[in-house]
Amino acid sequence: SYLIQKASEITYSSDTVSTLQAWETIRPQRYREFIEMMGIDRFLPDSLHSNLNVQITGIIQKDGYRIEKLYFEPLPKLFIRGNLYIPDSVTTPRPAILYASGHAIDQKGRYQAHPVKFAKLGFVCLLFETIQFGEVWGEHWGPVRNGWFNWYSRGYNPGGVELWNGIRAIDLLCSRKEVDTSKIGVTGISGGGSQSWYIAAADPRVKAAAPVCGAGTLSDHVLHRTVDGHCDCMMPNNIYQQDFKDIGALIAPRPLLIAQADQDPMYRMGAVKELAGQVHKMYNLYGQPNNVQLVQTPGEHSYHAVSRKNIFAFFLRHLAGKNVSPDEAGDIDTVAAHNATPGELRVYVNGLPKNDRTKTIQHTFTARAAAPVIHSKSALDSFAAGVRKFLVEKTFRAFPADTIPFDPKLEITGMNDPHSGNRIFSFNTEKGWRLKTDVNWFKDSVAKKPLVIVLRNYDEERWGGEAFASQIDSGRNVAYIELRGVGETGWEPSFNWHLRRAAAWTGRTIPSMQVYDLLRAINFYRTLPNVDANNISIAAQREMSVIALYAAFLDGKCAGVIIKDPIATQDRTSPVDGKDVPVEMLNCLQVTDVNQLPALILPARTRFMGNVPVTYNWSKEVIKKFGNQ
Repeated sequence: SYLIQKASEITYSSDTVSTLQAWETIRPQRYREFIEMMGIDRFLPDSLHSNLNVQITGIIQKDGYRIEKLYFEPLPKLFIRGNLYIPDSVTTPRPAILYASGHAIDQKGRYQAHPVKFAKLGFVCLLFETIQFGEVWGEHWGPVRNGWFNWYSRGYNPGGVELWNGIRAIDLLCSRKEVDTSKIGVTGISGGGSQSWYIAAADPRVKAAAPVCGAGTLSDHVLHRTVDGHCDCMMPNNIYQQDFKDIGALIAPRPLLIAQADQDPMYRMGAVKELAGQVHKMYNLYGQPNNVQLVQTPGEHSYHAVSRKNIFAFFLRHLAGKNVSPDEAGDIDTVAAHNATPGELRVYVNGLPKNDRTKTIQHTFTARAAAPVIHSKSALDSFAAGVRKFLVEKTFRAFPADTIPFDPKLEITGMNDPHSGNRIFSFNTEKGWRLKTDVNWFKDSVAKKPLVIVLRNYDEERWGGEAFASQIDSGRNVAYIELRGVGETGWEPSFNWHLRRAAAWTGRTIPSMQVYDLLRAINFYRTLPNVDANNISIAAQREMSVIALYAAFLDGKCAGVIIKDPIATQDRTSPVDGKDVPVEMLNCLQVTDVNQLPALILPARTRFMGNVPVTYNWSKEVIKKFGNQ
C-alpha cells in the first residue's frame, strides 16, 4: 500500500501548472530532468553528435517505392539496422515518419506493412530496430528477466539507448534530400509506443506523434501490478518522480494521437483515458485542445484497423496537409504474400560490423565513477561533499520532504528494575511506517553512555544480532532494529522482485528507504535521555553494511561504523527471481560505491571484521593517510 500511495502521489501530483506562462517558465527544467532521467544528457548537445556513418547494404525495388537497407552509428561502435522506404519519383522533399519498433522478433519484417503504407501515401519512412531484437540481440531485460538490479545503481535504462538511437535516426532522415525536415512524425506500438512518447518529448523536430499501446498512469501500474509485465525500458529512471502526463506536457501543443486497445492487459483502458485527460489539460493551456485525441479500439495489446486508419489520416492531415477521413486514408496490406522475406530485408548481408557494442552497451552507456586519487584531507573533504550533494539530489531524492513526529511508545519493559534491562520502543519513520527497536542498557539506564545500533539481517538466525553484538567492545548501550522489509515489516520473498521494480519506478529502492529509516532511528535514539547523542555507532553485517555506511555518511555525526563481511560492490547482479538481499540505489555508481564510504565518513571510524573484499583497499589507504587529521 505504501508504493501504491507514492505512485498515486506522482500521478496526481498537485504541482500541475494552471497557466501557460507558469508552464513555459518551468518547462526548460522539466525538459532537462526528462533528458537526464533517460540518461542522454551527456550526449544531447549538438557538438557531441558523432558522424552517423550510414552504410547502405542493398536496395529492394518495389511497386511504387524502394527499400534501402542500411545501418548507422548512433554512438561510436553502436550500430543500428534499419529499412528506409522511399516513394518513387520524389522530386521535392516529402514528409517523413520514424517508425519505432516494438518488442518483437524480426522487427523489420513484422512491422513492414506500416512503412509500406506510409510510402504509398507519399511519406519517406525509416523503420529501425531496437538493440534487443533483430539481427543482433542486445539486452532490454535487465531487472525484469535477468536480475540485473545493478542497472538501477548504474542509472542505466535501455529506454535511454533507444531514445538516443531515435534522435540519431531523425538526424539520418534530416540528412536525406528526399525528406522535408520540417515535417517529421513518429509512431510505433508497445515499446515503440513508449518510444514515440519519448522521442517526441525529447526532439522538437518531431511535429506529430502517434503512440500505440505505449503508456498509462504510474498509479495504475503499481496498483494493478501491470508493472510486472513491462520491460525495463517502459519507464524512465524516475529520480524526478514524473509520470507520462509530464512527458505529454513536453510534447504539447504538437499534434498527439494516443491509440489504445481496450483489453490490453498491460495498459488498462481506464488508466489510458485518465492519462489522455491529464495531457488534454496541458493542450487546453495552449488553446489547442483538438491537437490531442484518444482512439480506442477493441482487442488486447495490438493494432486494429481503426487505429491504423486513424494514424494514417492523422499524419496526412498534420504533415502532408491532406484532410482525409480514416477510411479514405485506408489500411495496411495484410496479404502475407506481399511482404518481403526476412532474408530480403536483412541489412548485414556481409557480416556484422567489427567491435559492435550492441550486446554490451549496458556497460558503457552510463558512466561509472572511478575512485579518485586523493592527495590531501581537503581534497577528500571536497570529494565527499560532491558525493553527498549528488546522492541527495540523484539517489535519495524521494526522501520525505517533511519529517513527522516520532510519537514514541514504550511497548515492552524487559525487567522490573527501572535502571537496567531492555526496553522495546516503537516510533514513526515516515507516514505509513512504524518500526520497533529493542534497546538494551549497559548496567543502568540513567547515565549517558555510547550507543551502538545493530542492524538485524533478513535471514538472521535467532540471537544472531546478539551474537554479533557480543563481538563488539562492551561498555555501550545496544539498540537492535529491523528496518523496513526485515522481520516484522518483511514480506514474502517471492514478492521481492515486484517491489524492487515498482519501487524504482517511483524513484526509490528498498535500500534507499531503509537508509531513511536508519537516519530517523539515529535521531530517535538521540532523544533518549541515557544515550550520548555524540557517540552513536552503527554495526552491520553483509548486505546491511550498505545501509549502515550510507546512513552514517548522510548523517555526518556518527562516531563510527562496524562492518562484518561487507559486500564487495553495489555493481552486482541478482538471481532472476530477485529473492536475494537488495543493495541497489538509483544512480549511486555514477558517483561512488559502498566500498568508498568508509573513507568518506571520516572522521567517523570504520572497524572492519570478518572477510573484507579487496575493493575496500582504496578506503583503507585513504583512512591510513588522513584518518587522524
